[in-house]
Amino acid sequence: MEQVNLALKGMRCAGCAQSIEGAIAAVPGVESYTVNFGTEQATVAFDAQATDIEAVQRAIAAAGYDSAIAVNPFEATAEAADTEDLARRRKLRHLTRQVVVSAILSGIIVIGAMPMMLGMHVPFIPTWLHHPWLQLALTLPIMTWSGAGFFVNAWKAFLHRTATMDTLVAVGTGAAFLYSLVVTLFPTVLTDQGLSSMMYYYEVAAVIITLILLGQLLEQRARGQTSAAIRALIGLQARTARVLREGQDIDLPIEQVQVGHVVRVRPGETVPVDGVMLEGTATVDESMVTGESVAVQKQPGDEVIGATLNTVGSFTLRATRVGRDTVLAQIVTLVQQAQGSKAPIQRLADRVTGWFVPVVMAIALLTFLIWFGLTGNLSLALITTVGVLIIACPCALGLATPTSIMVGTGKGAEHGILVKDAGSLELAHRLHTLVLDKTGTLTEGKPTVTDFITHTGGYPQQDLKLLQLAASLEQQSEHPLAAAVVRYAQAQQVELLDATDFEAIAGSGVQGRVAGHQIHLGTPRWLEELGLHPAAFAEQGDRLEQQRRTVIWLAVDGEVEAIFAIADALKPSSITAVQQLQRMGLEVVMLTGDNRRTAEAIAQEVGIDQVLADVRPEQKAAMVQRLQQQGKLVGMVGDGINDAPALAQADVGFAIGTGTDVAIAASDITLISGDLQSIVTAIQLSRATLRNIRQNLFFAFIYNVLSIPIAAGVLFPIFGWLLNPILAGAAMALSSVSVVTNALRLRHFQPTLGR
Repeated sequence: MEQVNLALKGMRCAGCAQSIEGAIAAVPGVESYTVNFGTEQATVAFDAQATDIEAVQRAIAAAGYDSAIAVNPFEATAEAADTEDLARRRKLRHLTRQVVVSAILSGIIVIGAMPMMLGMHVPFIPTWLHHPWLQLALTLPIMTWSGAGFFVNAWKAFLHRTATMDTLVAVGTGAAFLYSLVVTLFPTVLTDQGLSSMMYYYEVAAVIITLILLGQLLEQRARGQTSAAIRALIGLQARTARVLREGQDIDLPIEQVQVGHVVRVRPGETVPVDGVMLEGTATVDESMVTGESVAVQKQPGDEVIGATLNTVGSFTLRATRVGRDTVLAQIVTLVQQAQGSKAPIQRLADRVTGWFVPVVMAIALLTFLIWFGLTGNLSLALITTVGVLIIACPCALGLATPTSIMVGTGKGAEHGILVKDAGSLELAHRLHTLVLDKTGTLTEGKPTVTDFITHTGGYPQQDLKLLQLAASLEQQSEHPLAAAVVRYAQAQQVELLDATDFEAIAGSGVQGRVAGHQIHLGTPRWLEELGLHPAAFAEQGDRLEQQRRTVIWLAVDGEVEAIFAIADALKPSSITAVQQLQRMGLEVVMLTGDNRRTAEAIAQEVGIDQVLADVRPEQKAAMVQRLQQQGKLVGMVGDGINDAPALAQADVGFAIGTGTDVAIAASDITLISGDLQSIVTAIQLSRATLRNIRQNLFFAFIYNVLSIPIAAGVLFPIFGWLLNPILAGAAMALSSVSVVTNALRLRHFQPTLGR
């Protein structure tokens, strides 16, 4: 399977997106596809043995649209980026010129047509201004240059047996223009219809095209702001890096920096690439990547993220990730992926736009036949028909969801929240239950040994021997509790030995041989299963567990010899975040492999009532599934490898960004900072985004529901009033602009934390 992003050209409405999707779907070997009108991109996944991207592009070309493989911004050269930006600006300038020229000519045409529209002589308007031949001459440049795109695209759509917004505009304005042209060329031909030879509608065709072009111009400018988050993120990347070579500092373009290079970073400079600090100390502002406002102290051995700002201190780092592998590049990729995806709520709009244009064409034809049949007035029938065609534009429907998703996911990135796809962002606001892993999620994930209790009490040499055996075995494990034992031994200056036959039993403990001794280190339940009896330490273990300690037992050669008590401090934000999640109506559940007594002590401290304890890693996904079987939408928050199945099982998986790559890969939303307040922010952002989408869809639907009947003339028999097609064109243009503008309000989203 391969997945490719294509940049599309020629899309002018949601109907175009539907046409392209139909063309891609017909290509054999294509497994999945998404065409996003908002981003003007297509994401196509296909079987590389059955087809290739060139076949997909040929299908898109056959549908009348151009495509090119989208370049990753971190792989594009500065020259390519400048070329793309120049092309975008050139397109905007061309559209601006079309609007300006059309507006000037349309203004003159409207002034000249005012006597005809008002049905009376206007003294200050020269009579020659409303001469039909002059109005024809002024309208021709608008029809053949400014509005040429509508007719060209409508013809392409006709050849491919589809209909788009351009079809509506071309048919509507074309009908008004052709009618006026016939009246101008043959003023007596329509006399039998009882029409005055002066009834022509050049101003209708001219002004409608001008207004629609103006709407597209405003829409393009506004849509450019929806991708501001992407441009801002890319702008964080340093252009050069100071690489050390043979004791000399050499400035290299960022594209030439390779893994392993030693880079020097001075105060006030942007960290150019991801790496590990070698020398020096620094205070680094990571807010632009993680959303955390508090600067972080860094020392040798710490990881440093590219695009962050070194505020204090000078240091060197060894590059570990460059180019598209850096954290910043991955953030941009995830944001682009999310912005290009479709939320489930968009399916409604897609279904509507799929049949919208043909239905509008049918309504327009029916409108013409009814009015002409009832009144015999060709002018009345024409005005109402053109009004229906012009006012019923599916652009607002097509923009309602993707623009909100683009702004919402970009805003999430600013707060250190990475959304993989739009569906996850939509679903997050509907969650009933949130399951929180304990270690690394509620707690810091950096446990420390608080107590080491042995039988020997008073014989430190023997205690150190037991500590040596335990730590020597634990150094083979990657579990946080194992790291705590190793750190404790190193603090006692205990020399670690080699371990053999090492085996980690998930959710239970570790076993192996050290210095000829068989060692078991783990939970009392596991030791009992092995036939070992930790009863000698039962009283001390109970006491320590009541103090919110995790207790592990050490057995040497079949005898339980000691216990370790390990504590993991709660994150400062845990209590506040849990309280706020509960106030938001979420049921919060703690899930842990720790024993029930310790788990309940921690849960009580943070205010969680429901605890799932003594859960083995392989059981975590089953626990999430059990909650789902109760009819609940479940979110899971975790950071470890053993959380990955549960994250994948959950309706929405939240991975703590400071956790493992496996957990992040299995999740739907990644919280870069690791702060539990980010969960609150993510859910609030989801609710704000969906509220914004619903507003957009309401505006778009209600606009068409009300406007089409009015344009068709339902008010004419009652009030004698018809909707002027010019007003219809203005309303259509403003509908798209209003939807995009409403979506841009999400840029002002701020989480309400701690309240």
